[in-house]
Amino acid sequence: MSIQLVTVVALALVFLIATVLPVHMGALAFVAAFVIGTVFAGESTDDIVSGFPGDLFVILVGVTLLFAIAKGNGTVDRLVRLVVRAVGGRIALIPWVMFVVTAALTAVGAVVPAAVAIIAPIGMGFARRYSINPMLMGLLIINGASAGGFSPISIFGSIVNGVVARDNLPSDPGLLFVSSFVFNLALSVVVFFVFGGRELIRRSSAKPKIAALAHSGSSAVTTLTGALSSGGTEEPEERLPLTRDHVFTLIGLAALAVGALVFKLDVGFTALTVATVLSLVSPGSAKAAVGEVAWPTVLLICGIVTFVSLMERVGTIDWLGNLVTRIGSPLLAAILICAIGAVVSAFASTTGILGALIPLAVPFLLAGEVGAVGMIIALAISSSVVDSSPFSTSGALVVANAPAGQNDKVFRGLMIWGFSMCAIAPIATWLLFILPGWG
Repeated sequence: MSIQLVTVVALALVFLIATVLPVHMGALAFVAAFVIGTVFAGESTDDIVSGFPGDLFVILVGVTLLFAIAKGNGTVDRLVRLVVRAVGGRIALIPWVMFVVTAALTAVGAVVPAAVAIIAPIGMGFARRYSINPMLMGLLIINGASAGGFSPISIFGSIVNGVVARDNLPSDPGLLFVSSFVFNLALSVVVFFVFGGRELIRRSSAKPKIAALAHSGSSAVTTLTGALSSGGTEEPEERLPLTRDHVFTLIGLAALAVGALVFKLDVGFTALTVATVLSLVSPGSAKAAVGEVAWPTVLLICGIVTFVSLMERVGTIDWLGNLVTRIGSPLLAAILICAIGAVVSAFASTTGILGALIPLAVPFLLAGEVGAVGMIIALAISSSVVDSSPFSTSGALVVANAPAGQNDKVFRGLMIWGFSMCAIAPIATWLLFILPGWG
């Protein structure tokens, strides 16, 4: 059995064992990386540790620590109230506001994880306060990031268009952006209604009824208000004073946004820096924040990504790609490459996958048997919509910022959704973009 096949079987066993036995998947993945790396790949422990996602670890810890401080001193609650007032108390609009804001950030050049890192904690604050399904909120934020991620000036778009240009393939950057945006928008509509959107619409439409009853002096106001107090409509505004801690925290959050989006500073280290400064300024409000970091999630994500890094080093991804390119049918090879891009991107860097798999497709794209533009669009979408996987940076940030006590539920939900996208996205994009022969 080749080392590449050994790693594929080992990854499958990690998921199987962690599913049927009470073993932490992250710890199991670290053990698998150690055993496979030393016994089968001949790697040292330094080689194995080199695959540890230090950047992802810093992002998860830094962002969740910062927003734990912001939540603890009441700043997040104030931001939630401001946005709810802005949408007129229509709770159903809030997830869509998060979608649009995140899409706008990535469309103008923000790195997808950076945009999600900034918006996800705020969005999950809404989910917690107004009883919005965290799956709905998290997926619309992630889909929004993917929707804007392929604009001609965005990171994903620049990478794909650059690889295509270097390989002298036909391209259409505008069509790539529009196709990705529309696909993610349509997917978000499905998400909205699958994960409780109808209930949010009913809650929003109940607000005028309360106003009418209040005007008439009906005692039914009490009943309706009680039914909606868990998060249906905006609660009566409390004039909370703007404290010194609120001011410093808002300045810190603004510094994070400007540093990450304008000056391209590392999101994780910037968040850690802001969190540390806030801890120094106000030790009392920050002392419990470290305990709020989702450490089990950090262990889980880092363990899986470390093992996938081992798979990349021993050539498993290239091995799978080469197997596909030997297939005689270009259309079948095209859908399989999209499937590989989706599955691998669910665990690893979408940026890296886009840069690696497009060149694999070059030989049969140049043969003209598959439309190059359609193939590139299909591969780009298939490799990016799976960022909802909890093993990707975006999905991990959503899990880490989920309402207290719901982290495991959100993790399982995103794992099911992300893996379903690994199957659905390649088929859908193949039918929409490859089969018609675009480009």
